[in-house]
Amino acid sequence: MSKWNSVDEVLDFAIAREQEAVDFYCGLAKKVDSPALGELLQGFADEEMGHKEKLLGVKAGGALIGADTPVTDLKMADYLVDVEVGPDMSLAEILIVAMKREKAAFKLYTRLASMVSDPRVRKLFLALAQEEAKHKLRFEIEYDEYLTEG
Repeated sequence: MSKWNSVDEVLDFAIAREQEAVDFYCGLAKKVDSPALGELLQGFADEEMGHKEKLLGVKAGGALIGADTPVTDLKMADYLVDVEVGPDMSLAEILIVAMKREKAAFKLYTRLASMVSDPRVRKLFLALAQEEAKHKLRFEIEYDEYLTEG
């Protein structure tokens, strides 16, 4: 990670990472053959866009969101192999990719929170880390349900 000279630079970095997540999920949604999987992926993109909008709002001087209580981590992503992203992905493979991306986003926001001195921005990053943890938990639960149904 770069060394930043201002809170705005840190926020710009986080905004860019959220846009990358939006682009990833939108791009993958266009590649999959199943309309249902495409809708699921578009939903992921919409959630990441919500994070970007929160960051933009804070950068513009808006109110900060508070961190929720810690989210349970089922740690499924820790034990799954990486999956090649492609148009013929199964639901299980898509959920694995999503879990791993959300885990990485959680780590990123936790690290960013430890790097900033502004308590308002630290609070924002910790709240976003918890949101990413919620997403990961949701994907882990969906993955577990997928495995037990199949």
